[in-house]
Amino acid sequence: MTSVLLSAERSTVTNLICTSGRQQQDWCADYRLYSKDRVDESVLFDAVRADVLEALPSGAPLVVAMDDTLARKTGTRIHGVGWRRDPLGPPFQTNLIRAQRFVQFSAAWPLENGQARMVPIGFFHAPSPPKAPANPNDPQQQALHREQKKQMTLNARALAQMRRLRAQCDDTRSIIFCGDGSYTNEEVVKNLPDNSVYIGRIRKDAKLHHLPDPQAAAATGRPASYGACAPTPEELRTDESVPWQEVEAFAAGKKHRFRIKILEPVLWRKGGASRPMKIVVVAPLAYRLRKGSKLLYRQPAYLICSDPAMAISELLQNYLWRWGIEVNFRDQKTLIGVGEAQIRSESGNRSLPAVIVAAYAMLWTCALGMRKRGSQLPLLQPPKWRQPRRDPNELFSTGDLLRALRLETWSHALRPGTFYDFMNTKASLSKCEKPSPCLASVLFHAA
Repeated sequence: MTSVLLSAERSTVTNLICTSGRQQQDWCADYRLYSKDRVDESVLFDAVRADVLEALPSGAPLVVAMDDTLARKTGTRIHGVGWRRDPLGPPFQTNLIRAQRFVQFSAAWPLENGQARMVPIGFFHAPSPPKAPANPNDPQQQALHREQKKQMTLNARALAQMRRLRAQCDDTRSIIFCGDGSYTNEEVVKNLPDNSVYIGRIRKDAKLHHLPDPQAAAATGRPASYGACAPTPEELRTDESVPWQEVEAFAAGKKHRFRIKILEPVLWRKGGASRPMKIVVVAPLAYRLRKGSKLLYRQPAYLICSDPAMAISELLQNYLWRWGIEVNFRDQKTLIGVGEAQIRSESGNRSLPAVIVAAYAMLWTCALGMRKRGSQLPLLQPPKWRQPRRDPNELFSTGDLLRALRLETWSHALRPGTFYDFMNTKASLSKCEKPSPCLASVLFHAA
């Protein structure tokens, strides 16, 4: 796992072996470790989850963001690779790419001033179900294939991990799951684990209902499950009779004042008649691309919460923390190379990416633990052209942590007598024909 964080090349098994200095030894054990299903990645994430729970205040809920991501692949015989919709494609054209699909759960590590850092506590391979059997006349094979399709959907995999996380945590600590619009559906909302809350995006034209009148009864004598139709989230946003409220929350490096509208309690048919909901409409924030440019606006957000009693400031802040899982995806793909390993087996494609993400999570839990204890991190001095930190309590980046780890690991080997012809500490002449690079700068500032 240390080789994952120290490697400056692609995170293939070969490069990880070379980073650990074992390239002249037998490499069979390293490959068989993943190809023979000998790694239990859940043990690594259990340790990360325990550190996050220890950092939470007593009685505070565990906020978990969940989302899926793609790892591009070109091989045709790699397990789990299929044609997927490119999320980075233009909105007017649906592009397809060959990729693997993974589901990640990230928990919020609370910081000061309303900040939080999302730390991965689970990373799961989520391939599509296999093709239908070749014999269409065999009812037993057809039924087995239909059951596999149900169990291998993203919603089914997310629910299984939600229940597993609920079973691993203390019953007295509630869990708040935050998801995007793809997880805000009937299958997830109706089957939430006990003592759990779901916050997610909802369609602006979602059909909502007020609570039924207990005194009124239907013509058949059966009490109504749903009341009168309530306004849709978009109708609520454009209704001038409902005033806007202001709520302060932390986002994008500082605190902002958000304008919101609330509708509670309401019933959503996909959530069931026994689960009252809260609808929150968040007005778009204004921003400028540069100083003095035209004032622009983003799209409004429509949120739904399965707990109408939750404070609106807590609800909004919990969902804003969900953006941290997108930061994790970017760091894992660009800095530590998730999805770069050239492996084909089912067990290898399930365990090796999870081990790489677990190494990333442990790096952050160690750094956040040192920050909580007040220890000074040995961060390298940034380049002169980089703007200094405005706030001394500003959170460091993953690149800062990787450079600090490489400095701590390799600095003892950078002695003056190690590289006589490479490192030169003498003062350079005013007209130097050949540059004399510094090995420390080359190694630690390359990331």
